[in-house]
Amino acid sequence: MNEINENPLASLPSSGKLLGLDLGTKTIGIAVSDGMRFSATPLTTIRRTKFKQDATILLELMNENKIVGLVLGLPLNMDGSEGPRVQSTRAFARNLSAMINVPICFWDERLSTSAVTKTLIEADVSRAKRAQVIDKLAASYILQGALDRLRN
Repeated sequence: MNEINENPLASLPSSGKLLGLDLGTKTIGIAVSDGMRFSATPLTTIRRTKFKQDATILLELMNENKIVGLVLGLPLNMDGSEGPRVQSTRAFARNLSAMINVPICFWDERLSTSAVTKTLIEADVSRAKRAQVIDKLAASYILQGALDRLRN
């Protein structure tokens, strides 16, 4: 079983690619960093089914991209308190940690989806197109925040 670290980014290795996840109730947005950890790139969005099927897809992506750590967006309430979505994210991380051999850490994702939505609206992206890309872009936004913190 792998360790889940509450201290953001403390357990991540000092180099190598990271996978960022934006866990929604219906989808999981996924982003990947470059090996030097300068930038996060949206990778894909998977439609959630059962945990085991979702985990299998994540494991395949981790192997394909040689991932050394995971950054999960933690959907805290605006006042910093934890609601049901945080508990769901923690449960997902606990279950996934039993299946993988890389560290998992959490990153505050407050306002990530709304920031990405605002950017897409400003770019005049249609509502239908926004719906197709919002989750993986939110994952990229979350991962980029973690990468920026790692560099500073």
